[in-house]
Formats: sequence, C-alpha cells, structure tokens
Amino acid sequence: MVLDSLGKSLRGVLQKIARGSVVDEALLAEVVRDIQRALLQADVNVQLALQLTERVRRRAKEEKPPAGASLRDFLVRIIYEEIRGILGKDRPFDVRPKKILLAGLFGQGKTTTAGKLARYLQKRGIRVGVVAADIHRPAAIDQLEQLAKKVGCEFYANRAEKRAEVIVREALAAFPAHLAVLVDTAGRSGIDPDLIAELKRVREVLQPEETLLVLDAAMGQSAGRSAEAFQKAVGLTGVILTKMDGSAKGGGALSAVAASGAPIVFLGTGEHLDELERFEPTGFVSRLLGMGDIRTLLERFEELSNKQAAEEAAKHLMSGRFTLRDMRAQLDSLGEMGPFSKLMSMIPGAGIGKVDEAKLDETQVRLKRFRTILDSMTGEELDNPQVIKADRVHRIAQGSGQRPGEVRALLKHFETTRKAAHGIASNRRLRRQLEKQFGSGEAPAE
Repeated sequence: MVLDSLGKSLRGVLQKIARGSVVDEALLAEVVRDIQRALLQADVNVQLALQLTERVRRRAKEEKPPAGASLRDFLVRIIYEEIRGILGKDRPFDVRPKKILLAGLFGQGKTTTAGKLARYLQKRGIRVGVVAADIHRPAAIDQLEQLAKKVGCEFYANRAEKRAEVIVREALAAFPAHLAVLVDTAGRSGIDPDLIAELKRVREVLQPEETLLVLDAAMGQSAGRSAEAFQKAVGLTGVILTKMDGSAKGGGALSAVAASGAPIVFLGTGEHLDELERFEPTGFVSRLLGMGDIRTLLERFEELSNKQAAEEAAKHLMSGRFTLRDMRAQLDSLGEMGPFSKLMSMIPGAGIGKVDEAKLDETQVRLKRFRTILDSMTGEELDNPQVIKADRVHRIAQGSGQRPGEVRALLKHFETTRKAAHGIASNRRLRRQLEKQFGSGEAPAE
C-alpha cells in the first residue's frame, strides 16, 4: 500500500487508544508524540506536523464527544479529520473528451503517466489520442508510441518537426473529433525560461481544459516548491504524483503539494499501466488508518473489462451452479483489480496489518498458477468438472507446465468453494422460507 510505513505507525496509534484503560492526559501525550514521530518519518514538514498534533491535543481537551460517542471513538475521529485536513480538498476529475496538457521536469514520469491516463480514460469509454510533443528526447517519442499501442489509442508524432506547438496543431487537425487529447511535453533538469516559454506556446495552441503537473513523490517536500513554480508560470488544474509505491518521502510530497494550493488529482501507485489511482483524500486517509475505502474498491470493479462475466460467476456461485469456467472469470477479475494487498487495504476491518502480507502474496501466486491450469482445460472440462479423472489431470498438467498435484489442488479448491457457497445459499433459502411461514420477527435461529 502507498505509504505503508506511515499507515502502520498510525494504525499503531489507534490500537494504543483502543487498548488504553482510560483516555487521560498521559495517553493523549503519548498519542500526540507517536503521531508526530510517524509524520516526521514520512517526511511531512516539521512545522506542519507540530501544528497538526497541537490541534489534536487542543480539540481532545476542549471539545466534547457527540451524544452516544465514546471518548476513544471521538479521539480517533479527531485524528482522522486532522490528517485528512493536511491533504487538501478533493478535486473531482470529470471523465469526458477534453484536452489535457502534461507538464513537468525531466525524469518525473510524464510519458509513462500519459499512457496510464490514456488507459484510465479508455476504460471509462473515452476514446483517446496521445501527442508526442517532447522534441528534445527522441526516446520519449518511441516510448509514447509503444504505450499507445498497448493502450490501443490514437498516436501522433512528427519526428522532423522541432517546434512542439506545431506538432500539437498538426495532431489536433489529424485526430478524429470527440477524442480526449493528451499532450506529453518536454522536461528540463530545472524550471528555466525556455521550458516555460515552450509550455506557454503549446498551451496557446492546445487551449487545454486540464493542465496537469507530473511530479515524482520521491522529491518529498521540494515537490511543493515545484508545484508552486509551475502554478505561477503556466497555471495548473491539478497534480499527478508518481512512484508513490514504497516512497519514503511520499508523505512529504503529498502534504507539501496540498499546502501549495495545487490540487492532487491522481497517484501513480506502480509500474503497470493500470496503476493510476484517483486521489480522493477521504478514502485515502481511511485506507491509511485501516478503515477501508469501499468507493475505490467499487470503482475498480466498475473498470473490469468483462464485468458481466464476473457478475454471472458470482450468481452461479451462490446458486450452486458454479463451474470451472465461472472460477476462471473470477480469477480474471481479481487479476484486473490489482494486487491483493491493495485490495485488502480497501476493505473496512481487513486492512494490511491485520492480514499477513507474505500469505497474501503466496495466495496470489497460487491463484495465478490456477489460472494457467484452467487455460489448459477443454470447454467440456470447464463446464463439467466431474469428467476430469486421472488421465485428464495428467494431460492438463502437461499442457500447463504444472505438476499433477497442482491440478488436483485446484480441483479441491474449486469443490471446497462450491460447497461452501452452496451451503450459504441453502441457508438463505431456508431463512426466506421460515420468514415467509412464521414472519420475519419469529423465525427461529439457523
């Protein structure tokens, strides 16, 4: 998970509150000290960390919990609200065909982010065209062309032209109407007059609805200064923070950019094209504190390329008509939604810290192996698993490059899943029958 060490430290604070016999001055002082340490280790500005913890201390002493809320719950709520407050306001990003200018310094991840943003829009039904306007780095043009092929979107480049604004004008004329247009621009080692002048010329031609600054989270607190400089020079509608996965300075970058007044719109959370995540401060802090983020989890499900197959598989599972074909559809859906550790962090009460990450990784590897085995089965075997006997097990093992024991493990896993789901479904049917016969308030316990 993004900023896992900070999240782990903050969850430790919440556990300390839960375990405390009473919420008194001593516990409050300890909690404030632990929060300060966690924020400073995540590279959050010292003054900002001190101000936040002072607000936590003051509110815990001066404010009274609402009716029905315990002092413990109220203190947790204060911590949640104050951490949420340093991450800025939520800035909605409307998904529609529009012109987007990507700016930033050299090496911040602009070109990769252009590919990720193109994928993000296409998965939501928006046709996209990307423009290679980095005239100073030929490798960037080749990289963007490869990314466009992977995403399946339109691509425009003119390697002979040395004026970025001309390339953008040509692209706008060449692209079909109603495309979202993403322009990847050149970067520099620093913010210099030539960079700003080029960006202004491109912006004049493009007339973008979005001007997004791409920043590497490893910059830490200096990311805020870059955001302020670009904001002043060309005007920004938002910031995309890249390489947030495992960044020790991610907390500093997040808080510094938010303090600059430039809204954070997206986070790059990994190397793959699908690892671009809308930054929604409320859900982000909920995940950080182990409270889950159902909204993002549901959004991931909505992005599935074959959501209908996943829904059908779930229906078959609960009705007792579950087959290996349905199991394959479920594994495909899990693969698309991302690593288990990220998914678990979005489920309230099941966040990382309560689940062994090593076991999650082991399970994910095993299920990938299962998916390979399923690809070696015939249509008859997928729809009628009972026909798979010893000779078929060996054929499937050879075809998938696995051992026969792995094929049997898959069949055992399938049967266990099917029986468990059938039992739940049967209990639900029994409950409905009893409620119908006796009334919902008089049905005996199952």
